[in-house]
Amino acid sequence: MTETSTFTERVTHSLVRDVQLPGGAGVLALVTLDNGLDHTKPNTLGPQGIAELRAALEGVRERARAGEIAAVGVTGKPYFVAAGADLKGITSVGGHDEALELGRMGHAAYRILGDLRAETGVPTFAFVNGLALGGGLEVALNCDYRTVASDAAALGLPETGIGLVPGWGGAYLVPRLVGVEKAVDVILTRPAANKPFKPAEALEIGLVDELFEAADFLEQSIAWAAKVVTGEIEVPRRELDPQPVWDAVIGAAKARLDAVVGTSRPAPVRALELIAGARDATKEEAFAAEDQALADLVMTDEMRASIYAFNLVGAGKKPAGAPDPKLARPVTRVGVVGAGLMAAQMAFLFAQRLGVPVVMRDLDQERVDKGLGFVRDTAEKLAARGRLAPEAAARIVASVSGTTDITEFAGCDFVIEAVTEVMGLKKKVFAELEGIIAPETILATNTSALSVTEMAADLAHPERVVGIHFFNPVAQMPLVEVITAEKTSDEARATAFAITKKLRKTAIGSADRPGFIVNRLLLLVMGQVLHAIENGTPVEVADRALAPLGFPMPTFELMDLVGPAVAQHVLTSLREDLGDRIPASAGLAKIVEEGTRVVLDAPAKGLPKPVNPAIQEYFGAPRPGEPGVLDADGVLDAVLAALTTEIGLMLDEGVVPGPEQIDLAMILGAGWGFHTGGITPYLDRTGYSEKVLGRRFLPDGVANVPTGA
Repeated sequence: MTETSTFTERVTHSLVRDVQLPGGAGVLALVTLDNGLDHTKPNTLGPQGIAELRAALEGVRERARAGEIAAVGVTGKPYFVAAGADLKGITSVGGHDEALELGRMGHAAYRILGDLRAETGVPTFAFVNGLALGGGLEVALNCDYRTVASDAAALGLPETGIGLVPGWGGAYLVPRLVGVEKAVDVILTRPAANKPFKPAEALEIGLVDELFEAADFLEQSIAWAAKVVTGEIEVPRRELDPQPVWDAVIGAAKARLDAVVGTSRPAPVRALELIAGARDATKEEAFAAEDQALADLVMTDEMRASIYAFNLVGAGKKPAGAPDPKLARPVTRVGVVGAGLMAAQMAFLFAQRLGVPVVMRDLDQERVDKGLGFVRDTAEKLAARGRLAPEAAARIVASVSGTTDITEFAGCDFVIEAVTEVMGLKKKVFAELEGIIAPETILATNTSALSVTEMAADLAHPERVVGIHFFNPVAQMPLVEVITAEKTSDEARATAFAITKKLRKTAIGSADRPGFIVNRLLLLVMGQVLHAIENGTPVEVADRALAPLGFPMPTFELMDLVGPAVAQHVLTSLREDLGDRIPASAGLAKIVEEGTRVVLDAPAKGLPKPVNPAIQEYFGAPRPGEPGVLDADGVLDAVLAALTTEIGLMLDEGVVPGPEQIDLAMILGAGWGFHTGGITPYLDRTGYSEKVLGRRFLPDGVANVPTGA
């Protein structure tokens, strides 16, 4: 790296020791990657660490040439090979040449592992004893053979999910190792879903050659390596996929990228280009192409925003503005008011993660039985898939009870309501509960948009009411908004944050303002798109208008997911509080009234669902080209301007401490992409924040390539 870098690297050292292979097979030089820190600080690979690895491997190579060793092995400190490249180092790169050097450094070190057998006859082995992501996995891929421990946390190449490409051999080696179709899954599909491979999955597709139990993993791996060295074990390798197969897979992947990603972010497109060229390129050509792609992407705003987002998600485990955890009340029994789908999902999660009794209450036994049936069916399905031990599933089912008697909540120290989004109903529930529960019991509401302050206003103890807004589906969605009402106590807030942490969710605190964070912005976007259609923009044009943002789904597919009736209800609620910034839509009201489906089936799995053209009639005839009627660019402009205005107002209102919490909420609660940084980095780099508000949301360089770099 050049002198322009300013970060301090946490160096991962390369420690070499000799190990005698069993059966008289000779000496294995074992290189252990270790940053000298405990398991909470994983190995990462920065320029100094790469330089040290290269020096260690060059020394090993000289010994191989001298006939002193029979094999080379690479492994990591306990629980980690490496979590990838040092992201702080990457974002400190000041120019294209420096970025190019970073790629070349990695290739120069790793190629020693990949070329050693051809040069000296000495094979190389990777003993993957723990997490191996990105450059950590590429260390292993460059070796001739790979074993993995049964408890290794994750294996994968997540680079395209953070605006990069596998730049140290992965784009060339993976398709040759597992085939081009599986390579697309490894390099493109899995990162998009943030789903690395488990050890058994990596073995199944051929990323690794053997899986050994963790208890004596290194001993078994070394014994296996000895048999490979002596020829007792032969590891077959697949032939290169024929050109027609290669072309067909690349073509299908490109079509999917065009439909899902479009032009919103460059990394997946560059990665696919590397995979496409990997079949016929020499290793030198392929690695040079990886270097160039890596350097180009490091100097993009999308990559810098992605790293910003990645760091936000990591830092989200310590919520900004949360009270002292010591103030949290103990929770030994949970009550859930309601037994519908949302309530049943919460009951299951409370029983699973808190490990306490949970009681659901609804108005009639039929609803109660349906909620209990959901808990039972979910437990059985998870057990059948091996995701829950049978005894754990049985414990969850036994922990959740149901009743129609509200007095059953008397023994609960935490009660959350999940009834219909009607203020009068929720206030009635809380009033009934206050006469039953103990004075110290915390009351929570799962409302998605209603005022928690108003909900608690008539209670004798409004200070114990807090909002805890889960997102649907509860088990999968990582975000929970913790809402502080006007009189919410620190004890109630602390309890909400403590519960969320035990549920393994990320909590973001929000002031009690309409829609809180996620729904306020999501429904604003939806309202702006509907407004354009009401004023003459064709529905299909408006639905596609936000494609440059790379949102997880088009507007009407999102509406289909949340339900048009729910969307209409929340839009109306927000409009009552926020005014004309949330436009009304007569067309949507008609769609809800007639129950018309707003989207058609997806043309193929994983592709967006197109808007149902039949809903155009609810909005009147489109008038494209007429004065004042927005085209796709105009709709996008209106949405971005509205988002900028609303986020500015949210910050002025103190909904959250800063733009970082808004970005994190939109990433975790709405699935908005890392490449947008959530949303405020996108509004900064496209000039909307300065044009609309006269200021940036974030300082220059925090989530973008610094001006002048």
